[in-house]
Amino acid sequence: MARTKDPAVRSLLIERAAQMLATREPVTLRSVVAGTGVSTMAVYTYFGGMDGLWSAMRQEGFTRLAAELQAVSLSADPVRDLAALGAAYLAHAMTSPDLYRVMFDPAFELEDAAAADETLQRLVDSVERAKAAGRFRDDVDPLELATQSWAIGHGLASLVVTGPLPDHALAYAMPLLTALFTSAGDSPDRCHASVERGFSSVRLHRPP
Repeated sequence: MARTKDPAVRSLLIERAAQMLATREPVTLRSVVAGTGVSTMAVYTYFGGMDGLWSAMRQEGFTRLAAELQAVSLSADPVRDLAALGAAYLAHAMTSPDLYRVMFDPAFELEDAAAADETLQRLVDSVERAKAAGRFRDDVDPLELATQSWAIGHGLASLVVTGPLPDHALAYAMPLLTALFTSAGDSPDRCHASVERGFSSVRLHRPP
């Protein structure tokens, strides 16, 4: 009878590899299991090898991001919601910085290739709501604006997580998003208030 896989072991190895990245340790078959109480065979059992472990790390990053975005409660203000989703993206990068670095490594395929598309779709849906509410112009392309919004968040998150910019630089997202949404047709004062409400609904911090 085949042994049942223990999800805790899978999570343990993913976390271990992510922590090693944070401390710039070489992630190898032997080093990743060192001190965990499991053998090197576990990497093959749960991931099919080291490439599978890297893919699982990418997937785990998007899984956690999806959870962060799902936790954002939608309101009657779609522009506030867009900003809140952006803040949740930044929060994910801060709380899971090591996995965040791996998420965008194209050398390893995602286990579920739709993961990134689902992230973008949440933003697209909010842009469409903002158009329907008259906050954005009718000629605004939801996918284009959502991509621009993601680019702002990703750029800041990457610069902060990898070190060139201090944590407080994440606050630059608010004026950048306000300018973007205003260019899409929203009124400056109303947009500013919505973006501030969106960011105030999400806590941005590094883990202790």
